[in-house]
Formats: sequence, structure tokens, C-alpha cells
Amino acid sequence: MTEPVLEVERDEGIALLTLNRPKAMNALSRELRADLARAFEELRNDYSIRVVILTGAGKAFCAGLDLEELAASEAEAGQLAGDEGLRVVNAMRKLDKPIVGAINGFAITGGFELALACDVLICSSDAKFADTHARIGVMPGWGLSQILSRVIGPYRARELSLTGNFLDAATAERWGLANRVVAPEVLIHACRDLARDMLSCDPVLLREYKRNIDQGWEMSYADGRRLESARFRAHLQTLTANAIADRREQVTERGRSQGGS
Repeated sequence: MTEPVLEVERDEGIALLTLNRPKAMNALSRELRADLARAFEELRNDYSIRVVILTGAGKAFCAGLDLEELAASEAEAGQLAGDEGLRVVNAMRKLDKPIVGAINGFAITGGFELALACDVLICSSDAKFADTHARIGVMPGWGLSQILSRVIGPYRARELSLTGNFLDAATAERWGLANRVVAPEVLIHACRDLARDMLSCDPVLLREYKRNIDQGWEMSYADGRRLESARFRAHLQTLTANAIADRREQVTERGRSQGGS
């Protein structure tokens, strides 16, 4: 019996998705693209899951599209692969639950695009990023050329994309691409800890706050402020003084347990 190309584990509100083609560096075959898009679309309606972790099996997070499969296909397969990949990243961006990218190794081109579609990136010290679109001769179509410059700045983005050079985990953290870098053996543990911290937040706010950030990202600063103000006023109508007091006490107690004053 062949192993699934995508493994999905659900546990206490957290879904762990593992790209499972380690011998192919988790390259996005047609089967994997379809399974990944379907998984994110189904998770959108799975109310038992509130946080998702995405990682890869073996030494790579994802090497991008499966070029060997594409080379053996008909000419129009490239366009189809691009459309199927776009379905994956769109499903990720429409998900109203945080996605933690556990970047365990190489995240190359389409794999880099997958990483950028996550909300938080925790990297193994073995992680490396590369945008090789210019070397392969294919224009990016899943958002990389626009997202990367907004994350690390246009000068650094140009350096990466116009050379195709690799970016190591430590530099990715220093440039603001990775939230933090951990040892390979504790990567999933660190991501689960972060996911549990997210689960301890108010479930409505967890979802709505992510939506605020995501939608404001695509607006001007002034429009984003107006969006936040309107949603603040609307949400305020749903709160009671007792609910706020209870939440404040929980936050205070958590601060004490974490060594706060």
C-alpha cells in the first residue's frame, strides 16, 4: 500500500499537515497539489480545528512544482500546474485560522510561495529559502513577487529573486522572514507550543484578528485604520463588563505564570 502524499493529523484543536514525498523533496506533484488544496478547503469548515501547522517530511519543506512530472506531460500541463498551485495558496489565504509554517529544510520557488502563504514561520536551523523563478525562466504567479518585498523590503527581495541565491535560516530570521530558528529535533514541538498559545486566546478574536491583519495588509494605512476602527466599534457591542473582567484576570494570571510582574 502506497503512503499518502499528504499526511493530516488532528489533535486537540491543531491540524498537522505534512507534505510526504521526501524522496522528491516534497515537490508539488499534481496529486499533492490536489490533496493540499482539498485539505485546506476542508479545514475551513472543520470547527474542531483552530490552528494549522504545515511542514515537510525528510530534508525539505518543499522544492516547488514537480519539474520531472511536468517535463513528461503535455505542453498545457504547465498552465494547469500553475492554476492548481494558485488554488492551494488561495485556500491557505482564505483559511480563517492561523497557519504555522514549520520550515524543516529547503523551501524553493513554489515551496517558498507555500511558506509565504503561512501566517507565522518557525524555521529549523537546516532551513533554506530560494526563489529560482528567474533561473528556471518562469514568472511567479502565486504572490511571491509582491509578498516577499513587503516582508523583507524591496532591496533584499530583489537580491534574492534576481540572483536565485539561497537564504539560510539565521539570515531569514534577521531579515524578518522567519519568526525564530530552532534546532531540527524540536521544530514540531516548538510549533505545537506556539499553536497551543494561540488556542488559549478567545476563539472569536483569534479568527477575527487574523482577518483584520490579512485584509488591512492589502489596504493603505489610512484604510486599514478605518477598517480596524469600524470592527472595534462593532465588536464592542457584543461585550459585557463581566466578560472583559474575566479575560483581564486570565491575562494577568498568565503573565504571572510566565514571569511577568
